[in-house]
Amino acid sequence: MTDVPLSGSTLLVGPSQVGKTATTARALQTWLDRHGTDGVAVLDFAPEVERDGQILGGRLDRFLEIPDDVWYGVLEAHAPRAESDSVEEAVTLARENAEGARTLFENAPVPRAVFVNDATIPFQHETNDPALLTDYCERARCAVLNAFESDELGTENPVSRREREVLAFLRDSVDRTIDLS
Repeated sequence: MTDVPLSGSTLLVGPSQVGKTATTARALQTWLDRHGTDGVAVLDFAPEVERDGQILGGRLDRFLEIPDDVWYGVLEAHAPRAESDSVEEAVTLARENAEGARTLFENAPVPRAVFVNDATIPFQHETNDPALLTDYCERARCAVLNAFESDELGTENPVSRREREVLAFLRDSVDRTIDLS
């Protein structure tokens, strides 16, 4: 089990099914146990995809009950590469995610602590700048983000290329990165 520092900013990365969401949920629970719910914001961008009878990804509330006093912004996200039959369709789904995420950012409160599940999803389309997320996280004492990092969903499609760019930006923007692979 990985301990996540609860000060500054931490990015958890790895392929599917390595525990990124569960680790983020444990960090959130630890924060809540130590500091309570005041100023806690959760941005949950994770799509829920079933592959071979197994749920991949999924929301933080699969791992803990999010208290009512926590601001919980949930994007009804698509998994562009897994849900599409063409590159064009994947790009369209990524754009829809980007548009939906902007509304969450507009409504998010000033955070004391922020926890972000599947941080690259809102930025897989170029219409959203990942600085929207990093600027938001910089306002908090603690930010824990997780993101998919793997070639398992392809490398040459526009969604994967953009995701790699965003991930590099996030790595450069946080205090530390923990690879869970």
